[in-house]
Amino acid sequence: MAGRFARVWIPDPEEVWKSAELLRDYKPGDTVLQLRLEEGKDLEYRLDPKTKELPHLRNPDILVGENDLTALSYLHEPAVLHNLRVRFIDSKLIYTYCGIVLVAINPYEQLPIYGEDIINAYSGQNMGDMDPHIFAVAEEAYKQMARDERNQSIIVSGESGAGKTVSAKYAMRYFATVSGSASEANVEEKVLASNPIMESIGNAKTTRNDNSSRFGKYIEIGFDKRYRIIGANMRTYLLEKSRVVFQAEEERNYHIFYQLCASAKLPEFKTLRLGNASYFHYTKQGGSPVIDGIDDAKEMAHTRQACTLLGISESYQMGIFRILAGILHLGNVGFTSRDSDSCTIPPKHEPLIIFCDLMGVDCEEMSHWLCHRKLATAAETYIKPISKLQATNARDALAKHIYAKLFTWIVDHVNQALHSTVKQHSFIGVLDIYGFSFRFLSQVLDWTQSCSHVFKLEQEEYMKEQIPWTLIDFYDNQPCINLIESKLGILDLLDEECKMPKGSDDTWAQKLYNTHLNKCALFEKPRLSNKAFIIQHFADKVEYQCEGFLEKNKDTVFEEQIKVLKSSKFKMLPELFQDDEKTISPTSASSSGRTLLTRMPAKATKGRPGQAAKEHKKTVGLQFRNSLHLLMETLNATTPHYVRCIKPNDFKFPFTFDEKRAVQQLRACGVLETIRISAAGFPSRWTYQEFFSRYRVLMKQKDVLSDRKQTCKNVLEKLILDKDKYQFGKTKIFFRAGQVAYLEKLRADKLRAACIRIQKTIRGWLLRKKYLRMRKAAIAVQRYVRGYQARCYAAFLRRTKAATIIQKYWRMYVVHRRYKITRAATIVLQSYLRGYLARNRYRKILRAHKVTIIQKWVRGWLARTHYKRSLHAIIYLQCCFRRMMAKRELKKLKIEARSVERYKKLHVGMENKIMQLQRKVDEQNKDYKSLMEKLTSLEGTYNTETEKLRNDLERLQLSEEEAKVATKRVLSLQEEIAKLRKDLEQTRSEKKSIEESADRYKQETGKLVSNLTEENTLLKQEKETLNRRIVEQAKEMTETMEKKLIEETKQLELDLNDERLRYQNLLNEFSRLEERYDDLKEEMTLMLNVSKPGHRRTDSTHSSNESEYTFSSEYAETEDAPMRTEEPSEKKVPQDMALFLKLQKRVTELEQEKQAMQDELDHREEQVLRSKAKEQERPQIRGAELEYESLKRQELESENKKLKNELNELRQALSEKGAPEVTAPGAPAYRVLMEQLTSVSEELDVRKEEVLILRSQLVSQKEAIQPKDDKNTMTDSTILLEDVQKMKDKGEIAQAYIGLKETNRLLESQLQSQKRSHENEAEALRGEIQSLKEENNRQQQLLAQNLQLPPEARIEASLQHEITRLTNENLDLMEQLEKQDKTVRKLKKQLKVFAKKIGELEVGQMENISPGQIIDEPIRPVNIPRKEKDFQGMLEYKKEDEPKLVKNLILELKPRGVAVNLIPGLPAYILFMCVRHADYLNDDQKVRSLLTSTINSIKKVLKKRGDDFETVSFWLSNTCRFLHCLKQYSGEEGFMKHNTSRQNEHCLTNFDLAEYRQVLSDLAIQIYQQLVRVLENILQPMIVSGMLEHETIQGMSGVKPTGLRKRTSSIADEGAYTLDSILQQLGSFHSVMCQHGMDPELIKQVVKQMFYIVGAITLNNLLLRKDMCSWSKGMQIRYNVSQLEEWLRDKNLVNSGAKETLEPLIQAAQLLQVKKKTDEDAEAICSMCNALTTAQIVKVLFLYTPVNEFEERVSVSFIRTIQVRLRDRKDSPQLLMDAKHTFPVTFPFNPSSLALETIQIPTSLGLGFISRV
Repeated sequence: MAGRFARVWIPDPEEVWKSAELLRDYKPGDTVLQLRLEEGKDLEYRLDPKTKELPHLRNPDILVGENDLTALSYLHEPAVLHNLRVRFIDSKLIYTYCGIVLVAINPYEQLPIYGEDIINAYSGQNMGDMDPHIFAVAEEAYKQMARDERNQSIIVSGESGAGKTVSAKYAMRYFATVSGSASEANVEEKVLASNPIMESIGNAKTTRNDNSSRFGKYIEIGFDKRYRIIGANMRTYLLEKSRVVFQAEEERNYHIFYQLCASAKLPEFKTLRLGNASYFHYTKQGGSPVIDGIDDAKEMAHTRQACTLLGISESYQMGIFRILAGILHLGNVGFTSRDSDSCTIPPKHEPLIIFCDLMGVDCEEMSHWLCHRKLATAAETYIKPISKLQATNARDALAKHIYAKLFTWIVDHVNQALHSTVKQHSFIGVLDIYGFSFRFLSQVLDWTQSCSHVFKLEQEEYMKEQIPWTLIDFYDNQPCINLIESKLGILDLLDEECKMPKGSDDTWAQKLYNTHLNKCALFEKPRLSNKAFIIQHFADKVEYQCEGFLEKNKDTVFEEQIKVLKSSKFKMLPELFQDDEKTISPTSASSSGRTLLTRMPAKATKGRPGQAAKEHKKTVGLQFRNSLHLLMETLNATTPHYVRCIKPNDFKFPFTFDEKRAVQQLRACGVLETIRISAAGFPSRWTYQEFFSRYRVLMKQKDVLSDRKQTCKNVLEKLILDKDKYQFGKTKIFFRAGQVAYLEKLRADKLRAACIRIQKTIRGWLLRKKYLRMRKAAIAVQRYVRGYQARCYAAFLRRTKAATIIQKYWRMYVVHRRYKITRAATIVLQSYLRGYLARNRYRKILRAHKVTIIQKWVRGWLARTHYKRSLHAIIYLQCCFRRMMAKRELKKLKIEARSVERYKKLHVGMENKIMQLQRKVDEQNKDYKSLMEKLTSLEGTYNTETEKLRNDLERLQLSEEEAKVATKRVLSLQEEIAKLRKDLEQTRSEKKSIEESADRYKQETGKLVSNLTEENTLLKQEKETLNRRIVEQAKEMTETMEKKLIEETKQLELDLNDERLRYQNLLNEFSRLEERYDDLKEEMTLMLNVSKPGHRRTDSTHSSNESEYTFSSEYAETEDAPMRTEEPSEKKVPQDMALFLKLQKRVTELEQEKQAMQDELDHREEQVLRSKAKEQERPQIRGAELEYESLKRQELESENKKLKNELNELRQALSEKGAPEVTAPGAPAYRVLMEQLTSVSEELDVRKEEVLILRSQLVSQKEAIQPKDDKNTMTDSTILLEDVQKMKDKGEIAQAYIGLKETNRLLESQLQSQKRSHENEAEALRGEIQSLKEENNRQQQLLAQNLQLPPEARIEASLQHEITRLTNENLDLMEQLEKQDKTVRKLKKQLKVFAKKIGELEVGQMENISPGQIIDEPIRPVNIPRKEKDFQGMLEYKKEDEPKLVKNLILELKPRGVAVNLIPGLPAYILFMCVRHADYLNDDQKVRSLLTSTINSIKKVLKKRGDDFETVSFWLSNTCRFLHCLKQYSGEEGFMKHNTSRQNEHCLTNFDLAEYRQVLSDLAIQIYQQLVRVLENILQPMIVSGMLEHETIQGMSGVKPTGLRKRTSSIADEGAYTLDSILQQLGSFHSVMCQHGMDPELIKQVVKQMFYIVGAITLNNLLLRKDMCSWSKGMQIRYNVSQLEEWLRDKNLVNSGAKETLEPLIQAAQLLQVKKKTDEDAEAICSMCNALTTAQIVKVLFLYTPVNEFEERVSVSFIRTIQVRLRDRKDSPQLLMDAKHTFPVTFPFNPSSLALETIQIPTSLGLGFISRV
C-alpha cells in the first residue's frame, strides 16, 4: 500500500497532521520518504531510526465523512481528526458515532435540529439507521429500558463550554416528548422546567463558556410500567462554592445574582435594597457583568415561572431572593484593623445592617462573631479576636456556606416537586459532570466504565457471529486511580493532614513526596518547586499546586455564626441549617422502588456537644469520594450510553475547528483509545449482501453462485491471501484495519480499467462517426460542384442560341420599320392632296347650306321669344299659388311636429333620406341620359342637314352654269354662307357649353354620391366600432368578474380548509381528552374497587367516551358518582376530583370553541350552497298548492276541534253553572244563543251540497296528482268521505261549517292571488307608461336640440341617436332571449317530469281502477285493490328491543364475517329506516334514544377494535351513509334534487335532525382521523425500507455500507419490506374501502393522506440519513415514485391530489441527480425546487455523498451560492415535513339511488324482532 501516489499523514506542529503523497515507492530499508504536500510543496520525511514506523495511510475519499469513526478502514488519530473536521466544517454535522460513543462538537450556533419533528423522526428508529444525533442515543436508551427492563444511564462528558449541559437538556426533552406523562400533572414539563432553575443557581460565565455548569448533576427520570414519565430525581455533586466569593478576570458569579440585580427595580424587590451588579463585591470582581445577547431581567422571569411550575410558592421564592440578596450585601461588609491580630466593623455599617435585616438576626451579635471566634478546650472556652484577613475569610466562608445550604434546599424542593406517588418501574439517568477540573472522575468513568463496556460489546458481537477472538491489550488506568483514591493515596493523606492541629500545605506536600516519590511511576516532583506535584494521567501530565488545598478541603465555618443564623426570625433561614435525623443512602430502595434523595426534617436530638462540630468538619475530599462511590454503584447497575462533547475552539466562533484543541480533548476523553481498541480487532463489518452488492465488479460471472455467502468466501480467498485479515461470521464478514481500503483500491482500479475501455470504445466510435460524416460531406460537396459546372455550361449554350434568335428578329424589325416609314409617307401625300380637293368642294356646298340655316334660326328665335314671355307669366302665377299652399302646409307641419306621431314619421323620413337621395341621383342620371339622347338626335339632325347640303351641292354643280350667270346671287350666297358659319360656330359653342354643364352636373352628382357613400361607410364603421367596443367591454367585464370570482372562491376555499383543519384538530384534541378522561375514570374505578372490595360501581348505559353531543346526563352522572362510591380514600379523591374538574373545564372551553367554529363553518357552507342553488330553487307550483291545502286542512281540523270544545263548554256552562234565570228557556241569553245556532244550522244546511262538491273536488285533485297508494293520504281521504256520507247527527253541522269555512278560505286565497296578479300587472303597466313618458320626453328634447343644429349636424346627430337606440334595444332583446331560453329549458324539464308523472298516473289508474269504476265513480279514491303489499321503507321495533338492535347491528357485527356479503352501507340503511318509523310515530324519545345509542355504540366499537383497518373503514363508510340518508330524506330542497318521487315520499315529516347530522359529521371526522392513524401505523414500518433501503432496480444503487456496528440489543430489520409490499398494502386498503362502499370522494381524500404520509416520512428520513443522499439513490426514489403514480393511474385516482403531495420528494430526488457546479446549475436548482424549503435544499446538498470515486462532493462555495439565491424566499425554517399533518376532511353529499322499500334484512344479522312496514 505504501507505493507511489499513496497518500499519508505526517505530523505537523501547526495543523497536528498534514496530508501528503508519495512521489516514489517505498522499499524496505529506506530512511527517507519523498513526499509532496497538498499545496504542492515537495518534502523529505525522515523515518524514526528506532521504530522505522511508516506514516499513517489516508483513507479513500469514499470513506471520508462516515457517520461512524469505526467504519473507517484505517483507524488512527489523523483519520479520526480529519473525519470529524470534514463532517463539522464541510457538512455542518456536529454529531459522529465512535462505536458506542457519540461525539458531539459544539457549533456555537443555534441549529434547527432539535424540534419536535426531529424527535418524531428518531422515535422508534434503531441506532445507526439515522444520522448520528443525541436523540438517537436517547432513543436507544429508552428502547433498551423498555425491551430489557434494565435501568439506563447517559454519561455526558467534556470540557467546560463543550456543550454538556445542552446535550443533557436535549436528552431529557426527548424523553419528555416521546414518553409523555402518566400522572395528573405534566411531569415532563416539570423536568424541563428544572433546567432554568438549576442553570440560574448552578451555572456561571467562564472564559470558555457563557453558561458553564459549576456543579455535577445526575438526573434520574422515572418511568412506570407503560414507560411513561412519572417523576424525576436529581443528585448534585461538589458545587463550586468558591465562585460565590471570587471570580477570575472575564468571569461572572452565578447567574441568579445578576438576574436579581437586573430586576432590582421591580416593586416586590424594593425591600431587598439591591443595585447594579457593579456595586456588589461578589459580582464585580470579574469585570464582565453582562453577557452579549442575554437579558438577565427576562431570564429572571423565566426562573420565577419555572419555580411556580415546580410548586415553589411566591413566599418561598421571595425568601430565596431575600437570602441571595443578603449574601450580596454580606460581601460588601468591610473590616478595619485595630492591630495585627484583631479587627472591627465600623458602627452603623450599612451593608451589615441590610444583611441582618434581611436575615432577621441581631446586628450586634453578628458583628461580634464576624470579628471573633470561640476556642474550646477541655477546661474552659475562650473568645479570641481574629485578624482582618481571617475575618474576611470567615465572612466569605459564611457566604459560601449559606449559598451551599440554599442550593441544597432548592434541589430538595425540586426533587419533591418531581417526586411521584406512583410506583417507579425503571429509570434513565443523565449524568452531566466534570465541567471543571474533575480529572479523577474522568479517569474512573472513562476507563472503568467505558473500556469495560466496549470490551463487553465486542465480545458479544464476536460470540454472536461465532468467530474466534483474543483479548486485546489496552492502557490500564487503574494505577492512576489507586494513586489518587487508595489508602495512603493523595486524598487520604490530605484528609489526614486536615485532622492534624498544625497541619499545613507544606507538610502535606512533604508527606506526598515521602510516600510516592520514586515509588510510583505516575507521581513526580517539579524541579523548581517544593509545593507542587505532577500526576501522569492518560492524556498528559498535570501539575497541581499545594497552596490552599487544606483550607479548601476543610471548608471551615465558625459555629457561632451558624448559631446566630439559626436563631433568625426569618422562618426559612433556620430550615436551611436543620440536621438530618438520619442519612439515607442514595442507593437504598424505597417502597416505590426508586432512589430517594429528599431531605427529611428531623426532630432535634440531644447529643454530644461536639457532634454538630464534627459534622461540619467533614472534608470536601471525603464528600467527593462518597458521592463518587454512590454514583459508580448506580452506574454499574445500569446500561451506560456515552456522549463525549468536544469544544472546537476557545473563542466561541461558530463552525470553526481548531485541530490542536480538538485532538487534546479526543486524547483526554478516551475516544482515541476506544478507536485503538476497535482497530485492534475487526473494525470493519459488512453483511454478505452488502459485500456482494459493493464488490460485484471484482467477480467474474462464473464466480457468482446462488449462495451469496459461499460466493463472498470464494472471492475473498482470491483477493486477500492472508486469511488472518478477515473472518467469516454467521451474517457478516469481519475485516482487519486497512482491508476495506485495499478492496476499495481494487474496486477503483477495476472500474478505472473498465472506464478506460469504455472511453476507448466510445472515442473510436465517435471518430468513425466523424470520418463517415466527413466522407459523406465530401461526396455531397463534389456532387454540388459538378452540378454547378454543368448548369453553367447549359446556361452558356442557352445564351448563344438566344443571341442568334435576337439577331434574327432585330434584322427583321429594322427592314419592316423602313418599309412602314416609306408607306406612311406615301399615304400622307395622298391624304393631303385629296383633302385639298374635298375642302374646296365642301366650301361651295356650305355656302348654300348656311343661307338656309340663317333663315331657320331667325324664325326660331322669334317663336322662342314669344314662348319665354308666356312661360314666365305662367311660372309666376304658379309660384304665388304654391307659396300660399306651402304656408298652409307649414302650419300643419308645425302642429304635427309637436305630436309623437309626427316625430315618428320624421324619424321614418330621416331613415329614408338616404334612399331618397339615391333615387334623386338615379333621376339625375336619367336626365343626363335624356340630354345625351337629345345631343345624339341633334348630331343626327346635323348629319341629315349635311347630307342635304351635299345634295344641294350636287345640284349646284349641275347648275354651275346657271351660277356663273347669276354672279350677284353668288355674292349674296357667300355673305349668307359667312353668316351661317357664324351661326355654326355659335351653335358649336352652345353645344360645348351644354356639354360642359352636363359634365359639371355629372361630376357634382358623382361627388354627392361618393360623399354619401363615404358617410354611410363611416357610419357603418362607427357602428361596428361601437358594437365591438361594447362586446369587448362586456367580455373584459366578464373576464374581470370571473377572475375576481375565481380568486375570491380560492381564498374562501383556503379559509374554509383552514377553518376545517382547526375545527378537526379541536375535535381530535377533544377525543383525546375524552379518552384521557375515560382512562382516568377507569383508573378511579379500579382504585375505588381496590379500596372497597365489596362495592361494585353501577355501569352506565351510555358509552364512557360519550361526547357532549350525545345528549346524555354526563354531568349528572359525574355529580352522582360520589353517592355511589361510598366514601373513597381521603388522599386520592381530591386529586382525582381536581383533575376531573380541570378536564371538565377544558372540555367546556373546547365545546364553546367548537360550537363557534361550527357556526362559522355552517354559515360559509350555507353561503356556498345558496350561491349554487339560486337558479334551481324554483319548486313545483302544484306541489306547493297541495302542501298549502294539506296545511289548511290540518289547521281547519284543529279549529274544528277547538270550536267543538268551546261549544261543549258553553253548553255545560249554560246547563250546569249558570243561574236558573239565565239558563231558562225564556231567558234572553238563551234565546239569543239558540237563534244564532239555528241561523248557523240553516245556513250550513243550505251550503251542505256545495261543501260536498268541494270536498270531492279536493280529494279528486289529490288523487290525480298522487295516484300511488299513500297510507296516510288514503286513510285521511277515506275518513273525510265517510264523514260526509254519515252527517246525520249533530256533528254534521260542525263538519259542514268547517267545509264552508275551508271553501271560503280557498276562494279568498284564490281571490287574493288574482288580486295580487292584477296589482302586479297594473304596476307593470304603470312602470311601462312611466318609461314611455320618460322616453317621449327624451325624444322631444332630442328633437328640439336637432332642430337647432345645421342640416348636416342634424343628420349626424339623429343617426348617432338612432344607432344608440338600436343598440340598447338589441341588448334588451338579447337579455330577453336568454331569459326565454332558460325558461324554455326549465319548462321542457318540467314537461318531461310531468309527462313521466302522467304516464305513471295513467299506468297506475289503468292497473288499479276498473273501467266500470271509471265510468260510475270517477271521483271516489277509496277501495283501490293492491296486487301485493306495498312497503313504506320503514322498520318497526319495540322500545325494549333497542339494546338488542344496537348489539346485533353494531357491537357484534364483524366486517370480515357477515358484513362482507351485505349491501354496502346496509347497517346505515337499517338504522335510518328505524329512525323513519320513529319519526312516523312522532315519538321524539325513541328517535333521541336510538340515535344516541347508535353514536355511543359506534364509539365503543371503535375504542375496542380501533386498530383494525377494516373495522374503522367499515364504520366510517356506514357513518357517512347514515349522514347522507339523514340529509337525503330531511325534506330540505337542497338535498332532494336527485331523489325520485318515491324517495321524496319517504322524507322525515315530524323532526328536524340537523343537530344530529352535525353530531354524526363530527363522529365521521373522528373516525376518519382514527383511520388515518391506523393507516400511518401500518404504513410507517414499510415506508423507509420500501422507498429508500430496498433496491427496486437491482444493482443500481451500489451504496457503500455505513459500517456502523449497531448495538447487539438493537433489533435489525434488514429488508423486510419492499416497494411491492407498499403497493400491495395500498391496494388492500383501496379494495377494502371500495368493498365497504365508501364514497369515491372520501376514498380520494384517504389516498391523498396516505401518499402524503409516504412522501413526508421518506423525505424526512432522507434528510436525516447521509448514506441515502447519492445520485443512485435519487434514481431509485424517482423509480419508486413512478410506480406509485402508476398505481394511481391503475386505480383511476390521478385527480385525487395524491401526486402533488409527493412533489417535495420528487424534487429532492431530482436535486440528488442534477449537476451541482456552476451558477447556471444553482439557478436551475432554485427554480426547480420550489416545493422544498431553503433549509431542506441546503441540508440535502450538505448530505450529498458520492458512492464512487468518480463522483464529486458539493463544494461549500456552491452551497453558499444557493443560500444567497434563496435568501429572499419566504418559507418555513422547519427542516422536516410534518408527518403527523392531516388534511381537513370533507364529506360531499352523495345521495343513494337505492329504494328503501326494496331493502331486505338478512337473517344472518339476527334482527328477526324488527319488521318491515
